[in-house]
Amino acid sequence: MIDFRPVGYVIGLLVTGLGIAMLVPMALDLAMGDGNGHAFLEAALFSTLIGGLTALACRNAGVGTMTMRQAFLLTFFVWVVLPLFGALPFLIGAPDVGFTDAYFEAVSGITTTGSSVFPGLDDLPAGVNLWRGMLNWFGGLGIAFIAMIFLPHLRLGGMQFFRAQGFDTLGKTLPRAVDIARGLLAVYVGLTIACGLSYSALGMSVLDSVVNAMATIATGGFSATDASFGKYAGPAEYAGALFMVLGSLPYIRFMQLATGSARPMLRDVQVRAYLLWIAIAVAVVTVYRLFTSDLPVEAVFRGTLFNLISVFSGTGFGSDSISNWGPFAVVVAACVGMIGGCSSSSSGALSVFRVQVTLAAIRSRIRLLHSPHRIEPVRYDGRTVGEEVLSPIILHVTSYIFLIGLLSVMLAFEGIDLQSAFFAIWTSIGNIGYGFGDMLARTGTFVDFPAAAKWVLIATMIMGRLGLLAFLILILPQFWRA
Repeated sequence: MIDFRPVGYVIGLLVTGLGIAMLVPMALDLAMGDGNGHAFLEAALFSTLIGGLTALACRNAGVGTMTMRQAFLLTFFVWVVLPLFGALPFLIGAPDVGFTDAYFEAVSGITTTGSSVFPGLDDLPAGVNLWRGMLNWFGGLGIAFIAMIFLPHLRLGGMQFFRAQGFDTLGKTLPRAVDIARGLLAVYVGLTIACGLSYSALGMSVLDSVVNAMATIATGGFSATDASFGKYAGPAEYAGALFMVLGSLPYIRFMQLATGSARPMLRDVQVRAYLLWIAIAVAVVTVYRLFTSDLPVEAVFRGTLFNLISVFSGTGFGSDSISNWGPFAVVVAACVGMIGGCSSSSSGALSVFRVQVTLAAIRSRIRLLHSPHRIEPVRYDGRTVGEEVLSPIILHVTSYIFLIGLLSVMLAFEGIDLQSAFFAIWTSIGNIGYGFGDMLARTGTFVDFPAAAKWVLIATMIMGRLGLLAFLILILPQFWRA
């Protein structure tokens, strides 16, 4: 029998922290006289009460000795339970939506997907938009923490490859998980402050710079305006592109950089491949657009750089619609969106690491076809990738692609056109937040999707963040046996 108390204790503390955080948008709404402060106050009191009682009931749980099964449950409940409480302000106050839309928005925020069902963001109280940005920010921090501490030990999707590497490369400077958490928090806060100050210096309002900075570093994509970055087209796009790239790099490299060691960042094959692929995608689409439009070179390059990095990193901001650039640009965006950013960051999708290993495995098998008797191990960064790592990665990649097809068909049965259905699943499972299709064209949101389709997308966002294998493990009878 699984002891749920360690899981309940941690979830209780997180819900309590979430409730306390609601006092910030409450104070903003009260200060601005938006008349929505009561919603955050009621949600804060309820969340703090429930979270505190849960933590107290499970306080003798022994969290330090959490088993692997308990860790699986914890990661699952983080993405399922926290949005329930994060959605409360949307239910109690503005925008006064139903449970489906409120939960969709909260799940999208905490998973850093960035898809929205709230049109008319400019008319919402400032506290609501601030809370949306905070959900992105909290989710990005939690994702980075889980990716660095839990996933290497849970052996999901080949992430055990980083188990030794993630800790050993820190050496004697940050040998323990608690030190990694502190270092991660310092890096995360530092990047957010730098990003926000940059946006403010480039002309953004205080609210927009704060919300956009939190969403940028979390690679979440929630903005305080319907126009997203289209409202600030110009130099702010260059700053946004830079910080979106930084937010999608491995955080452990920033921690090493902060201790004075730049070499790991510069030599990281994942980082180098990611930057190279960005450069190739931006260059190819820029040239394509120059031949198919009459826009100035700088404007074409700036828009291409910002929007492709937004898709590649899984952030989801937009300063222009990629669908207006032509089918070739949409295909490139679809491909880079499936790749995603680096592992051990808040980016979603397949991740550069898994794509690199998959390509290495394909290359190895092709060579064996030519010389079947040769020994051709799969290598990554000079290290042999064992079968215990390679098999989960291949399973993860194939399952990812299979699910996009299967779930797209499910949405099509709900009366959604195939293009909108495909890109809705593509953006949800990759936690990208950038969508295409007729169903999104009217408002730029998912508000027109049927309720059943929204629940499919909610499950897909959670599945994309948690991973299909974790879902399968949780439903296996063997998991629940003592």
